[in-house]
Amino acid sequence: MAAMPQVRNAQDAGSASDRETHPVDETLPPLKMLTSGLQHVAAMYAGVVAPPLIVGAAVGLSGTELTFLTGASLFTAGLATFLQTLGVWRIGARLPFVNGVTFAGVAPMLAIVDTTDDKSDALPVIFGAIIVAGLLGFLAAPWFSRLVRFFPPVVTGTVITLIGVSLLPVAFGWAQGPNPKAADYGSTTFLSLAGITLVVVLLLRRFTRGFLKQIAVLVGLLVGTLIAIPFGVTDFSPVTGADLVGFPSPFHFGAPRFALAAIISLCVVMLVSMTESTADMLALGEIVDRPADEKTIAAGLRADTLGSAISPLFNGFMCSAFAQNIGLVAMTRIRSRFVVACGGGFLVLMGLSPVAASLISVVPRPVLGGAGVVLFGSVAASGIQTLVKAGLEKDNNVLIVAVSLAVGIIPITKPDFYHAFPETAQIILDSGISTGCVAAVLLNVVFNHIGRGRDADEVTAPMEPAEEISGARTGKSTPNR
Repeated sequence: MAAMPQVRNAQDAGSASDRETHPVDETLPPLKMLTSGLQHVAAMYAGVVAPPLIVGAAVGLSGTELTFLTGASLFTAGLATFLQTLGVWRIGARLPFVNGVTFAGVAPMLAIVDTTDDKSDALPVIFGAIIVAGLLGFLAAPWFSRLVRFFPPVVTGTVITLIGVSLLPVAFGWAQGPNPKAADYGSTTFLSLAGITLVVVLLLRRFTRGFLKQIAVLVGLLVGTLIAIPFGVTDFSPVTGADLVGFPSPFHFGAPRFALAAIISLCVVMLVSMTESTADMLALGEIVDRPADEKTIAAGLRADTLGSAISPLFNGFMCSAFAQNIGLVAMTRIRSRFVVACGGGFLVLMGLSPVAASLISVVPRPVLGGAGVVLFGSVAASGIQTLVKAGLEKDNNVLIVAVSLAVGIIPITKPDFYHAFPETAQIILDSGISTGCVAAVLLNVVFNHIGRGRDADEVTAPMEPAEEISGARTGKSTPNR
C-alpha cells in the first residue's frame, strides 16, 4: 500500500482533506491548544531562565536588572519558537520544536565576563559575539544540513538516547532543591515532593483518558506546587515583586561590541548548538512520524541561527532547540506544531509581563524534577525505539552504539574528565550529546561507508527493516488521543 502524502505546511493543510492532514499540521480545540502550549512552557521554563540568571549574577546585575534580563530571554525564546514552528520562507523546521537559551554558551560567556576589565562591558561584548556567530551559522546552515545522510537509525537512535540520558541528571538536580550549597539540598522533603509529583503524573497517565491524560504533566506540576505550600517550599515573592508590564527595550545594556576572542569562542558554541539541533530535529522527526530531511534540517538551523542573531537586539542570548520538550511530545503524542507555537506566544507574553513570567517560577524546583524524570526518560525511551530499527544483530552496529554511548556518557559520570584540555575544547567535549553524536557519525562512516563496496551485503541487510518501518510510520500516523 502506498504511503499517504504528507502535508508540509499550513497552506497545504488547508487545501487537503482532514483525512490527509498530518498530526503536525493539525489545529486543536482552543482550550486544548492553550493548556498543551502552557505545558510546554512549564517543561522548559527553568532551562530558559537559568543561563541569564547565572550570567547576570556574574556581571553583577541588580535584582531589577536580572528580572529584565530573564524577561528578555523569555521574549526572544518566544520569537525563535515562532520561527521554528510557523516558519517564514525557508526558515523554520515547521515541527513542534521549542527554542530557548542554550546552556552550551554559559561557560564561554562566563569566561568572557572574567576576562573583561569593566564588567559593564561584558554583556555588550557577549551580544556582539552572538550576533556574528548567528549570522555565520545562518549562512552555513545549508551546508551543515547535508550531513543528514550520515545519520541512519544506528546514529540517530544513539543520539536520541544520549539526549534523554544527558537530561536526566538535570531532573535529578532539580529534585534535590534550588540551591546546591544549601543545608537542605537533597533533603527528604524535596525528594518526597519530586516523588509525589512523579506518582501523580504516572497515575494520571495510567488511569485517565483523553485530554486529562495528555496534560498529566501540567496537572502534576499544579498538584506538586499546592502540596509544597505547607512545607514552605513554594515562594510567591517573585509574583508580588514583579511589574505588570515591561518591554525588553533594544540594547538596554549598551550597543554590541565585537571582540575577536569572544566571537571565536561563541562561533564554536554555535557549531556545537547546530550539531545538537540537528540531532534533536532527527529525533523529533521520528517521534512525530515526519522524518526530518535535508531541507527540513536546513530550515530548522536557519531558524536557530537567525533567532540567535536577533536575540541580542532585545538583550537575549544564543537560541537552540530544547530537548526536554521533545520528551513532552513523545509522552503526550500531541504533535501539532501550532500547540508549540501557542507556547511561544506564552513566552512572548511573559517576556512583556514580568508578573506573568513569575507565575511559572512559583513552581518549586523539586516539583519540576519529578516531572522531568518522566519527560527526559521518554526521550531516552524514544532513542531505544529507534535503535530497534538499526540492525543491532550486526556486530558493527553494536560497536557503534556501545562506543558512542560510552563516549557520550563520560561528561555525565565524570564531569572533570576533560579538565586538562583547553577551555575552547572543553566547550565541545563537556557536551555528551555532541561528543556522542560525533563518535556515532565517525564510527558509522568507518564501519558502514568506507569499503562499503566490499561489504555491501553485510552493511545493507540490517538497514532494510529500518527503512520499511520508517516508511510504514511515515505513511500511516496514529491520531492524537
